[in-house]
Amino acid sequence: MNRPRKKDRHLPKGMYHRHNAYYLVDKGRWQPLGKDLRVALEKYAATLDGPKGGMVDLIDTAMVQILRDVQPNTVKCYQQAARRLKKALQEFAPNQVRGRHVAQIKQGLAHTPNLANHCLTVLRLVFAYAVENQIVDDNPVSGIKPHRVKKRSRLISLGEYQAIYAKASPRLQIIMDLCIRTGQRISDVLSIRRADLLPEGIRFQQKKTNAKGVVPWTPELRAVVDRAKGLGGNLTALTLLYNRRGRPLSYGANFDQWKKARRAAGVPDARIHDLRAVAATWAKKQGKNPTALLMHTNAQQTERYLRDKEELVVDGPSFGHLLDVKK
Repeated sequence: MNRPRKKDRHLPKGMYHRHNAYYLVDKGRWQPLGKDLRVALEKYAATLDGPKGGMVDLIDTAMVQILRDVQPNTVKCYQQAARRLKKALQEFAPNQVRGRHVAQIKQGLAHTPNLANHCLTVLRLVFAYAVENQIVDDNPVSGIKPHRVKKRSRLISLGEYQAIYAKASPRLQIIMDLCIRTGQRISDVLSIRRADLLPEGIRFQQKKTNAKGVVPWTPELRAVVDRAKGLGGNLTALTLLYNRRGRPLSYGANFDQWKKARRAAGVPDARIHDLRAVAATWAKKQGKNPTALLMHTNAQQTERYLRDKEELVVDGPSFGHLLDVKK
């Protein structure tokens, strides 16, 4: 029995990433697929003969096409869902899967509603692929509603931010400062390149939405970037933030450092992703445009990040002497 791989778990079966390139490994032979993930997936798909009859094979085959149309950050979420689905449906043929089986998967993951919804999304796409290729006649996921996920309303106060900041390492402090001063996601902050430091500000191209924009310089933002440049000593790299080997920082390592600092500060239920909401909320309080800051296409997208919403103060109608009781 093959051991489950510890690396490249987001890639299809037999596909690996080594030395900045992708390879298909078959019977000990390493076939190069290229350095670009989308191109590599297309070449990988061309080597497949199609599903061999089981759900595991169908999912593996369909995922190659599905992953072409999603952003890199979504790839890992979809692959995690695909692994759950292959485990749950490993004894099924595609034409044996019914709506009740999909509902059971949904209910079995009710304690992790976001993962459950990702599984439903991936399985719906897998069966859409199967219907289009005449492997099955209909999509059993149709009619299965996703879990309703409660929107997060937690806003980290400035006092809580300062408490976590005091327990953070110098590099994590810089990351925190960049997050609340640019309003960008942690993954986009970690990906800032030195070439993105323009005369007018910091250029971002968001990994999740591919939105592009420039956050203008302020004295505070310039000071944070100067501190970041001084972290590496004589070592220089393509990105503003990097590890000892000059490579971009990983999200996982910084996530662990955040949790350690948060616990040391005694601040409950604070996530590093909440710093984006802090930036949006304070931008609105100061009369700035939070939608532009977050690089959203409309204000409705921004609403979920505005945590400190003001209560409306309204006036009731006046009736004057109309309701006076006559004696």
